Amino acid sequence: MTTTNDKNIATVLHLSTLTQYIIPFGNYIFPIVIWSSKKGESEFIDYNGKQVLNFQLSIFIYSVVLCLIAIPIFIYTIFQNVPFDACFDDHNFVINNLKTGHLTGAVIIAIAAVLLFIFIKVAEFVLIIHAAVKASNGEEYKYPLSIPFFK
Repeated sequence: MTTTNDKNIATVLHLSTLTQYIIPFGNYIFPIVIWSSKKGESEFIDYNGKQVLNFQLSIFIYSVVLCLIAIPIFIYTIFQNVPFDACFDDHNFVINNLKTGHLTGAVIIAIAAVLLFIFIKVAEFVLIIHAAVKASNGEEYKYPLSIPFFK
């Protein structure tokens, strides 16, 4: 039987990941602190803590992979298409020298990676709120596309 206190702690556990928008790495620090201090008291809190950390680590890995795809392609494209003999007095030299005709398949992949990154971050926010509501109702919730690091 899940108590009201367990439901509240599990809800705060999920919502504590939103501190990433205020404090760097808050989405790891606060859930780890809450989960490690309360996991022995309830199986419900232990389950939710594992789900939160698995999801946050999965999102981190997905984000790193997408950045490793997009950033080098954009840097290469800028250095390839911007001539170094261009006059740097013109504040719009990058805009003048980057034309849509220079878009290659690699740039389109990089743009797709950036769009996918934005989609993942929006989905992360929505899923965190959804998981917090499920936890407040006493239901166990498993995040989609979450890699099970903690079992």
